[in-house]
Amino acid sequence: MHLECKNLNFTYPENDVPVIQNLSFLIKNPGFNAVFGPSGVGKTSLAKLIAKMDTHFTGTIVTQDMDIILYSYNQERLPGWSGTGSHLDKVTPEGKHPLKDQLIDIFELKPILRSRFSKLSMGQQNRINLVRYLLQDFDLLIMDESLANVDEKLRETIILSIKDLFADKMFLYISHNLMEVSSFCREILVFGKPSGNKTCSIIQGRDYIKGYAPDKQSLDRTMLEIMNAV
Repeated sequence: MHLECKNLNFTYPENDVPVIQNLSFLIKNPGFNAVFGPSGVGKTSLAKLIAKMDTHFTGTIVTQDMDIILYSYNQERLPGWSGTGSHLDKVTPEGKHPLKDQLIDIFELKPILRSRFSKLSMGQQNRINLVRYLLQDFDLLIMDESLANVDEKLRETIILSIKDLFADKMFLYISHNLMEVSSFCREILVFGKPSGNKTCSIIQGRDYIKGYAPDKQSLDRTMLEIMNAV
């Protein structure tokens, strides 16, 4: 299983300035990885290209042994009238109801299962939406700010649980939270500022899992390395 981009270039229609230019990288094996960088450097554009939501690019994207790629993003919405619990029941594939119940507990969703989607906070909506994707069959799940507006402690619990439950899957986690990507991700694809003429870099994260306390010194070094790459 690996994700590889070779000399990838992408420009929005009617725009002369490339969003992604000569991007090449390789991420191997299952794991929780990140895409990090300032706003406007092409993180979401890259995610949509990998998920085959846009095919207007030059270069090559190789997704070896990854047939099913899903893309989850912040502010993705269900119909406002939809009851969250009944919706999750409808989208849960056969045989995955025990997993659904487990995710509901981990994501702390029990109190809102009878609520309409439109009545939920943004953080609650994002949690419900992410559970929908985790219940599907996938090889690579791209999480584009999928845990935005979620309490920090709960976000940590969710990330560690995802790593534990889906250890054989690959994830790309797009976030602006430097400490979070440094702590929990294995490989971090860092985009530099466009004005800096920097290429992307891959930084090794701390890849913490359940039961392992963060090593502050190592974490500080990783965050500094990322900031230097930006």
